[in-house]
This record gives sequence, C-alpha cells and structure tokens, in this order.
Amino acid sequence: MPFNLPNALTWLRILLIPLFVAIFYLPDGWVPKHAINLTATAIFALAAITDWLDGWLARRLNQMSAFGAFLDPVADKLMVAAALIVLVDLDRASVDVALIIIGREIAISALREWMARLGRSGKVAVSFIGKLKTTAQMIAILLLLYHDPIGDWQYTPIIGRGLLYLAAFLTLWSMLHYLLMAWKALRNAPAS
Repeated sequence: MPFNLPNALTWLRILLIPLFVAIFYLPDGWVPKHAINLTATAIFALAAITDWLDGWLARRLNQMSAFGAFLDPVADKLMVAAALIVLVDLDRASVDVALIIIGREIAISALREWMARLGRSGKVAVSFIGKLKTTAQMIAILLLLYHDPIGDWQYTPIIGRGLLYLAAFLTLWSMLHYLLMAWKALRNAPAS
C-alpha cells in the first residue's frame, strides 16, 4: 500500500465519516441544531473537495496507484451512503431514493469489477451522465444536510429534495447506460 498525499486524502475522507455521522447524534441541547447542520455540511463539503483533490494530485504528482484507484471510489461510496442514511433517518430524504442511489453504486461497482476481470473495464468507464448524476447528488446532499434557510431564501430543503430525485433518475439512467455498454461488449466478444 503506497503512502502518498493522494492516498492520505482518501483515508481522511474515510476517517471523516464517523465524525460526520456522530455530529447528528449528539445529545439534545449540546449543540444548536443550526450548528449541527452547518458542521455536517462543512464536513461533507471537505470530503467532496478531498475527492476532487486526491485525483488531481495523483495525476499532477504522478502518484497514481492501483491501491488509490481501488480506495478512492470506496471512500466516495461510503461517504455518500452514510449521508443518505443519515438524511433518511432525519426524514430529509426518502428511503426509495436512498435505496436507488446506494443500490446502483453497489451494482455498478460489481459490474466494473467483473468487466475488469474480463479485460473490458474501458467499456464501463465513467460517462457524462454519471458525472451529471454525481453533481446533482452532491449538491442535493449538501442542501439537505444544511437544511436551514440561506439568508431570505427558504427553499433549501425543497431544492435539495428535487435535486436528489433528479439524481435518482440520472442514477437509473446511468445504470442502464453502463449495463447496455457492458452487454454490447460481452455480446460482441469472441467466445472463449
């Protein structure tokens, strides 16, 4: 396991998960609700920034590794799953949307692993629709974690839920896209 700055940032993202979850379950009255929302949002935003930064640094510093390529998406999925579970528990997100997003992440991870074993990992590389889904999902989670009005703007939870439903739709669309790409690759592959 190579230790370098990009991998350290990925480990930081994983270590932030228990802190992120615990902030919502402090005893009542210890911290004002707004401070809890703000702190959790800041932790999740920091994790999102480290997700971008670790990939950028790995390429920039030529510190890409097989371990980093494995750990980075695991850290992302753990953070998103933890956030969705907390949001469902707080009644800020619906169970069906959380199940769609988490289920898709598990299914596509398994599909990518399988395709990599067959030597066809390029057939299920990240697509534009997947990037769009991730963007909608991250903004939605940030808004739902914050949940409070932003100045005079009272629509934080409504916009957050709308974006999360959009992310769920894009999740299904991108999953269908990846399954179709994998199916085409396997159908056209010579029999072994």
